Amino acid sequence: MRTEQIELLALCRAKNVNWYLIAREARRPGGLERLLRGEFTERTTETAQAEKNISQARIDDLRREAQRELETAAAEGISITTVLDDDYPLNLRTIFNPPPFLFYKGRLSAEQDAFSVAVVGAREASAEGLKRAKQMARKLTEGGITVLSGLARGIDTQAHRAALDANGRTVAVLGFGLHKMYPRENAGLADEIASSGALVSQFWLDTGPTSYSFPRRNVTMSGMGQGTVVIEATRTSGAKMQARLAIQHGKKVFLLHHLVMQQAWAQKYLSYRGVTEVRDVEDIIQRLDTVAAIRQKTQQAQQLSLAL
Repeated sequence: MRTEQIELLALCRAKNVNWYLIAREARRPGGLERLLRGEFTERTTETAQAEKNISQARIDDLRREAQRELETAAAEGISITTVLDDDYPLNLRTIFNPPPFLFYKGRLSAEQDAFSVAVVGAREASAEGLKRAKQMARKLTEGGITVLSGLARGIDTQAHRAALDANGRTVAVLGFGLHKMYPRENAGLADEIASSGALVSQFWLDTGPTSYSFPRRNVTMSGMGQGTVVIEATRTSGAKMQARLAIQHGKKVFLLHHLVMQQAWAQKYLSYRGVTEVRDVEDIIQRLDTVAAIRQKTQQAQQLSLAL
């Protein structure tokens, strides 16, 4: 537990302040100190309101709340990383809306997690979709790639299970706090993931699953990977949302051939930069960057943020 972590989490406990805004500001030189004074370098209507909200907040009380949260996490073997820490995921540093902190069970790995891909799809998946998710996750694992997914029913569950069965690394990006579990039947699977990979949450420990938390989870999952593989998804699904977020993040999007044949939205997305139709895992592996290239992108993203 470091003073910087307490200060950052205290700021996140201030009411009606955008966490992505806090993360961007905190990463700039002297950013945390300016935030504590209620000052932002970005000049928008949102930052003007945020300045007011932080200035009116009882920061000492918020520090105590943040410290209690960190003490609870430490007592339960839950770790934390923030945008100010060296072990914050490399891929996540390259997006414009990173979460300011991540609580996690298990282990983060800079090298392994930089070489990662999200596998997503429908909760109510077809038998064929589940089969394709299993094959894709297994082959990605065999290629030395970390499989990211969201621990939901259907495609997510199948992707995590296949990666574990292949003795690979998988990371679950959660839409709730680490004191909660959803769906309940995946509690055992979550324990297995934590024992060899990681359970990651951008929320307070006691945050339950909500309509707003899962879209935020998709932002983080998109950011943590080099790209997203969509196995099966309708035009209203969270998996389609994640594909859109990945495009906005400048990430790679891999749409299975069968999905493209069945969904008009997938056909449309093929016209966007970074979106590829794939038939085999090799179509994905050959498009991934090396860890060295990811580190270079991270440095470029940091330099760009300093220039803005």
